[in-house]
Parts: sequence; C-alpha cells; structure tokens
Amino acid sequence: MLSGLNNGTLRRYHSWLAVAQRLFDTALVFVILLSLCMFYGVEFTLGYQLIAVLGAVFTWVAMGVVDAYRQWRGASLWPQLRVLIVGWSLVVVLLLFIAWATKQGDEFSRTVIGVWFVIVPVILSIVHTISRIFLRKIRESGHNSRQVVIIGAGDLGKLLADRIRESEWMGMDIRGFFDDDENKHGGGVVGVPVLGATKDVYAYVKDQGIDHVYFALPMRAESQMRKVFDQLQDTTASLFLIPDLFVFELLGAREQNIAGLPAFALCETPLTGPFGMLKRFEDIVLSLFILILISPLLLIIALAVKLTSAGSIVFKQNRYGLHGEKIKVYKFRSMTVCDNDDTVIKQAGKGDARITPLGVFLRRTSLDELPQFFNVLQGRMSVVGPRPHAVAHNEEYRKLIKGYMWRHKMKPGITGWAQINGWRGETDTLEKMEKRVEYDLEYICCWSIWFDLKIVFLTIFKGFVNKNAY
Repeated sequence: MLSGLNNGTLRRYHSWLAVAQRLFDTALVFVILLSLCMFYGVEFTLGYQLIAVLGAVFTWVAMGVVDAYRQWRGASLWPQLRVLIVGWSLVVVLLLFIAWATKQGDEFSRTVIGVWFVIVPVILSIVHTISRIFLRKIRESGHNSRQVVIIGAGDLGKLLADRIRESEWMGMDIRGFFDDDENKHGGGVVGVPVLGATKDVYAYVKDQGIDHVYFALPMRAESQMRKVFDQLQDTTASLFLIPDLFVFELLGAREQNIAGLPAFALCETPLTGPFGMLKRFEDIVLSLFILILISPLLLIIALAVKLTSAGSIVFKQNRYGLHGEKIKVYKFRSMTVCDNDDTVIKQAGKGDARITPLGVFLRRTSLDELPQFFNVLQGRMSVVGPRPHAVAHNEEYRKLIKGYMWRHKMKPGITGWAQINGWRGETDTLEKMEKRVEYDLEYICCWSIWFDLKIVFLTIFKGFVNKNAY
C-alpha cells in the first residue's frame, strides 16, 4: 500500500477523496442531530428530519462556497479549520433565518439545536485534523512526496527553500536550485545544491520526472521565465510562480481571480465574501447583547449629562468610515463647546477647559463612546476595528504616514487592537499616531472572529480606563 502511495496514488485520486470527504461531512451533520435527539430523549420527528436534511444540504453548498475541500498541502492547520467554521456559520445563519421566516423555532428543543450548532464545527474540525495528521505522517515517512526544483537561488528562492524544509509534513523533497549566477554552480545555497543554469532546467525535469517547479525569480526576469516556461510545457511537471512581492508593503495579500485572470491583492480587506457576512453577524449579535446589558447605564449617563451642563445629550461627530466615506458617529457630550468642523484638528488635552467635570470621567472610562453601539447596528461601525479619527486628522496624517488610509479597509471600531496595547487618547506626536496605525494594520492583516473576541475580552480589563484619554 505504501509503495502505491509513494507512486502518487493519493494525488491521482485527490478529486475522489475530496468528494468522499464532502459526503462524509454532510452525512455527519445529519447523524449528529439524530444522535443528539436520542441522547436528550427527543423524538426525531419529521421536523427534525427536515432540519437535518437542510443542514446537510446547506453544508454541502456552504463548504463549496468557502472552498473547504481545496488541496491544503503547504497550508497551516488554522486556515483550514477557520474555513470550516465559516462554512458552518453560514449554515447556521441560513437555518436561523428559515426558523424566523417560518416561525417554527418554538417547535424544537433549544438545547438540542443549540448543542448541534456548537458541536458540529468541533467534530468537523477533529475529523479534518485527524485526516490531516494521517496525510502528514505519510508524507513525513517519505511516501506521497513531491520532487521539487527551484528556479532562482536569490533571496526569494532561499526563503522558499527554508520554508519547505521547515515543513516536512508538506512532503516536498527539494532536489536543487537552477540559477544563472555561475559563481553558485557546483556549490550549494542554504544547504541545497545548485544543479545548473536556467537553460538546464528542461532536460533535468524531463529526465528526473520532477513533480513541481517553482519560479522564484525577480520581476525583471520576465523574459527569462517565459523561455523556461515555454520549454517546461513539454513536461508533466506542475509549475508555480512565487511572486516577488517583497518590493511592496502588503496588506491582506491574497490570490484572486478576475474574470478568469489570476491576480494578487496587494492591499485588500480580509472581509471578502462570507467573511464580511460573518463579521456583520458578529457585530449585530454583540452590539444587541451589550446594549441590552448596559441600557440602565445609558439612561443614567444621559440623565447626568443633561443635568450637569447645557446642551445636547448626544454629540454627533463627522468621521471617515469604510472606504473613506464620511459617517456620523455618536458620543455622549463631554464638552461645553463642541466643535464639529472638518477643519478643526485640536484634540482634547490634559486640563482642557472645554471638558465638563462629568466629561472628564466619561472620557477617562470611555463611557462617552457607548452610544456608538447604535452606530454598529446601523452598519456604520464595528464593535472591533480601527478607531475613527477626526476628518481633519485623517487629512493631516494621510500625508505623513505611509499606509494610513489602509485603516479604512475595515469599518471603524468602538475598541481595537491599538487601544488594547495602550495607543489610545491624545496623539500629540507623529510617533504616537504611527504606533496606532501600526497596530491597526496588524489587526487588519490578522483579522479573525477569535481575534475580535480576544480584543473584546481584553477591553474589559485594558480598554476602558486609560491615563492618555482626556
């Protein structure tokens, strides 16, 4: 059997294995609901059978939408599990919508359905992890491996070689580099032999039956790559281009398909496709829950603002939102004078005479920002995201800080990664704003639901009271 694997049995039947995995997952969704009904002593009526079937069908479709059954060789475990969770979240949203539209939710056990919603992604993750571990063990033992050569022994090629060798579970055996630098011929680069020049690639790949060829040349070597590429089309090797993207500072870089043409997003929001829907679902659930929880506090603060100083209770500020579009952001009024001119850039500072005595407390504890949960429900803001800056500050700092406007690839948030790390309040120096932007961009690059929940949790302990907030 192992010799068959070594000859590429899994590779030849990958599409069939993917279909089998997909069928198994959809069947598992059905069986789990059936098992839960038996466990809790609930009769598996026609209604439950219909939900189980819909859940299985939606799982088949949703997992296809998020491309859960692609080849994950070379990718880490978490992205694969995240895609599974996103796919199942879409199923849950669809089922909840159907229950709301048909008003049939009261006919089912909330315990059974709730546990089903929670346990399915856990079991799917366990199953896919076990499957992944099995494949990894096969590859680490030298079976089902791929023979690899890299064209280009420069920085990009060396980085690729290091990554492949650090990840034995990928099952890739690097046979060598090909590079036109004669000083490297006959020697080695990062412990990998240089087998010859680029003109020698075709003969070597054809004679040795190489599986994968990676182009790791700089962008200026386009004509050179084209010549080798044309030659290698006369082989059965799989050809891959490793883009020399180090010349760019990337935000959310990922491969895309534009009307059939491949493209790399150099600066893009992570909330494309189903991820945007999931983020919006998260915002609605969290903001509703928090507003219900803090509603007595909102009434108390509103009354205190009204009784302690003249003026409106809520102050509306102009800010930039998603894609740099102007939005209105709500705050409890904390000043006796409230400038809202787009040309005014004076931030509140220590001992600012404009701030009321109550306002000092509200700003120090961030309680003045609680009305922004209504902005979240409106869709203008998110619970977690880069904090919105005054319009005038945006116009000033976008000219001074490279990548500043990339913050607007996501909706502004009530709390954010920069605030958790202490970069909140007055930004009286350029360096302070640069650090805030740095953390904002890190959040966008690393965004996930779990990252959001982590920030919300840490906000309780770190995000409310801050010595820099005036």
